[in-house]
Amino acid sequence: MPVAAPRTEKLDLRLTAAAKQTLHAAAAAARRSVSEFVLDSALARAEETLSMRRHFGLDAQKWEAFIAALDGEPRELPKLESLLKSTSVFEGGAIK
Repeated sequence: MPVAAPRTEKLDLRLTAAAKQTLHAAAAAARRSVSEFVLDSALARAEETLSMRRHFGLDAQKWEAFIAALDGEPRELPKLESLLKSTSVFEGGAIK
């Protein structure tokens, strides 16, 4: 379980009375403090927004190598093949 870092920073914002009431109601429904609810919601939205901007770039030569690797024949992985063919511990009954 990750250790929570101490919260030392503060963020103030202005909002309408209706928005504040909605946040209080939602936090209560989630059984959380308004601060926890707003912070978790904002961080989730921030991660979603930032994830849409993550990409990688390749020059033409590296792009061609990448496409060739995707289009190529898969390499054999005997240990993985053996693992996938074996009976799962969840299917095999009691562990001995």
